[in-house]
Amino acid sequence: MPPRLHLLLVDDNPADEFLAREALGGYSDIISLTTFGSGELALASLREADAPRSDLVVLDINMPGLNGFDVLAAIKADPELASLPVVMLSASRAAADVERAYSLRASAFVTKADTFPVFLKQMEALVGFWTQCRVIGKPVRAARSGPFG
Repeated sequence: MPPRLHLLLVDDNPADEFLAREALGGYSDIISLTTFGSGELALASLREADAPRSDLVVLDINMPGLNGFDVLAAIKADPELASLPVVMLSASRAAADVERAYSLRASAFVTKADTFPVFLKQMEALVGFWTQCRVIGKPVRAARSGPFG
C-alpha cells in the first residue's frame, strides 16, 4: 500500500476548516491532513527543512494577511516548492479569481459547494484524483542553505 497522501489545508475560517475535516475524515486511511489558519503559518511550515513534505496544498483565497493568491505566488516562486500541486478552494465564483489562480500556476480551482453533501462529493473527487496522480517515492527535499534557509 502506498504511503498516505499528505494534504495541507489552509483556511482562516474555523467553520470551513471543520467542514473540510469532516468531509476528509473518512479518508484517514489514505490521507494525512494538516491544517493552518493563515498563509504565513502554512508557508513557514512548508519551508521547514525537517517538516514532512506535503503532497498537495489546498488554499482558501480570502484570508487576512497573506491571502491564497499570495501564498500560491510564494510557493511557485520558491524553487524548493514550485512543483508542489496547489488547489484553490474558494466560495468565489468570479471569473477573475479563477483566471488569476491559473495565471499563478494553480493546479486546480474548486468552487466550494453550497451544500455539505455536494461538498463531500467534491472532497471525494479531490482525494481520488490526487491519490492517483502523485508521484510515489518523490525525492527528499534538499537541505536549505544560505541567508533564507
